[in-house]
Amino acid sequence: MKPRQRSAGNWAPMIYDIKELESLFDKSDKLENFLPAAVQSVAYHMQAAVCSIYLYDAANRELVLCATQGLSQNAVGRVRLKIGEGIVGQSLQESRPINIGRLIDSASNKPIQDIGEENYQSFLAVPILRGLTKVGVLVVQDTVENYFTDQDKKEFRSVASYLATVIENAQLLLNMHNVYQRQEHDEPDVDLSEELKFLKGRTVSNGVAYGEAIIIADAQYDVLVASADDHDLDTAIEVFEAAISETEKQLKELQTKLDEQMADVASMIFSAHILILRDSEFFDSMRNLVEEGYSPHRAVTSVVNDFINLFSQSSNPRMQEKVQDVKDLGHRILQNIEKQGEEHTGNYEGQIVIAQELMPSEFVKLAAQNVEGMVIIAGGGETAHISILARSLQKPVVFVNDYRLLEVLEETPVLMDANSGTVFVEPDDSVLESYADLLKGGDNFEDIGEEISNRTFTRDGTRIRLLSNINLLSDVKVAQSLKAEGVGLYRSEFPFIVRNSFPTENEQYNIYRRIIEGMPGKEVVLRTLDVGGDKVLPYSEQMHEANPFLGLRAIRFTLANRNVFSQQLRAMLRAGHDTDMRILFPFISSLDDYDAALAVVKDCIAELDEEGVDCQHEPKIGCMVELPSALSIIDELAEVSDFLCIGTNDLIQYLLAVDRTNEAVSDLYISHHPAVLRALRVICDAAAKADCDLSICGDAAADAHLIPFLIGIGLRKFSMDPRMIPSVQSSIKEIEVSEAEDLARHVLKLGRITDVGAYLGIGNT
Repeated sequence: MKPRQRSAGNWAPMIYDIKELESLFDKSDKLENFLPAAVQSVAYHMQAAVCSIYLYDAANRELVLCATQGLSQNAVGRVRLKIGEGIVGQSLQESRPINIGRLIDSASNKPIQDIGEENYQSFLAVPILRGLTKVGVLVVQDTVENYFTDQDKKEFRSVASYLATVIENAQLLLNMHNVYQRQEHDEPDVDLSEELKFLKGRTVSNGVAYGEAIIIADAQYDVLVASADDHDLDTAIEVFEAAISETEKQLKELQTKLDEQMADVASMIFSAHILILRDSEFFDSMRNLVEEGYSPHRAVTSVVNDFINLFSQSSNPRMQEKVQDVKDLGHRILQNIEKQGEEHTGNYEGQIVIAQELMPSEFVKLAAQNVEGMVIIAGGGETAHISILARSLQKPVVFVNDYRLLEVLEETPVLMDANSGTVFVEPDDSVLESYADLLKGGDNFEDIGEEISNRTFTRDGTRIRLLSNINLLSDVKVAQSLKAEGVGLYRSEFPFIVRNSFPTENEQYNIYRRIIEGMPGKEVVLRTLDVGGDKVLPYSEQMHEANPFLGLRAIRFTLANRNVFSQQLRAMLRAGHDTDMRILFPFISSLDDYDAALAVVKDCIAELDEEGVDCQHEPKIGCMVELPSALSIIDELAEVSDFLCIGTNDLIQYLLAVDRTNEAVSDLYISHHPAVLRALRVICDAAAKADCDLSICGDAAADAHLIPFLIGIGLRKFSMDPRMIPSVQSSIKEIEVSEAEDLARHVLKLGRITDVGAYLGIGNT
């Protein structure tokens, strides 16, 4: 093949013609039709044998061949490359163009055969970026060696940059078209691609659920679609008023039930619903529309949407928080209109929520109303407290990265397998049949508890204590059933996070007392308020910081808000007046932090004594070891503390400088990092030297790969999600302490993560 000749002036007209891509898109009804036209145009102006566009699939962290001119069309959609894989993946990973003049296989010293029958020697790959957002990679190839020059690379980068804007705008326009069509047509015809029918996400809370989709998003809210009702005026008013009356009755009954079952996080959470329902403007506006001839369904829909817009556009954050309350209330009223005369609760039974973002309080409300499961768009609100709430409330939850899910029509069947992190949209009969058994039942913790021992021992008889982390009051019953030997950590922040104001001292006292009474005669550790970072109090202005993980967190927040701290400590001291209670301080970075917090405890005891209130006068006081600074003074902390608790989640995060909620660096959050393991050994040695009681909590405490090491360095007390106790106990029964000690000594000599992972049997290190 003869080398093609290109003049230096070819690029100017090319850039001009690339701008015509916008008009190409205008002629295309889908991005899939636009991309082939784009590569054809680029290949023509570049005079290249091949031009291809790979788009980035963020959910799977893969590049997908979406269009090509010159390669086999059979490869489109099938060729997938991981970030860093090959020249294309490397270009996106390193965010730089890669220009290779001759592709040679190092083993055979022969040119690499590419897709197709030609030997493509020259290869130029340029990342398509929109700011820091990865869009894809633009690639040109040719059979002629050294075909693309450095000038080509420079100019081609400009073309890719321009193309990024066009592709991004194209995707936005297509989304806008979809929204417009949904607004214009009562029954839009949405073509769900095969890719959207099956999505892979990340498991948050295990379980399998099936139901009809209901969408909760910031930009819009589609109320339930109902058949047109043809009531006459008198009947319409009767139907409307009956629905309002039934709604208020349901809300009152639900609140009464939850006050008993979920008093810690569900106290008055439906009060806003009842207040809005009774609001004269809300009620009268709907009734007036019915009297004007509107159907009850249309009247409710109209007024609810007006209130949603009103709250959404308010500059008052508290008003904005009411958006979901109005949406939730509208959902319940509409169900009561549609199902009059039927036995129903107005709840979310039989429904799967697909949400752009959920606040903890919204999550609790949906869980309390029996939602089957939740699929949450990870870019909106992926936070640690949602994960913890989901597991405690035993609701299947999956995080996904595909915003197209928000375009799924409400009432579309959805099956979610949160055990594997998969979501099926409109699953066929074969899929439903394969999940039939899993959809029937859940865990019976009482039956599981019958199969495990009251105490845990290693194979050679060494006693290991397994305690439970408690997030919600509902966890206490699970911990009892699974024979936890106490509460190693009660996370007291959840009653604060899900409310609109600080819980009172008496409200906190009632919660702490129920936890203590739920574990009679057993150790109970109450951790003081740990907010900040990814656990935000929406009603506290101090919580909104540029860098919350390094800000006014945990003990810093409570010491800066003495009134809040004192009320919590008073409630704890009162609740544990007749027990051997323990109070744990989080985020201790110095002896001064510990001394300051201890002084508040002593002041609270003095106040309660002066008031004649029964309280615990000699509580055991401990601190969490989760900061590098605490590690540096661990000997002194062990001397002054009654007990220590290693908080592995934060310790790993701060030791390795990895935000565990940031997906971009989540691969660097490694619990078996040599620095982490050596830090754990230092803490164990200090505690043993000072004869200070020591426990470990966090994900690492239940990691089967790490447990032998942890026992080998001397840990004998583990605190974990109570649901993990059976599997952890099973693992410990197989451990010989002398072998674990040998393993620990060897691992501590290893300096590479890969070597540690290989020795501990941890894959993908």
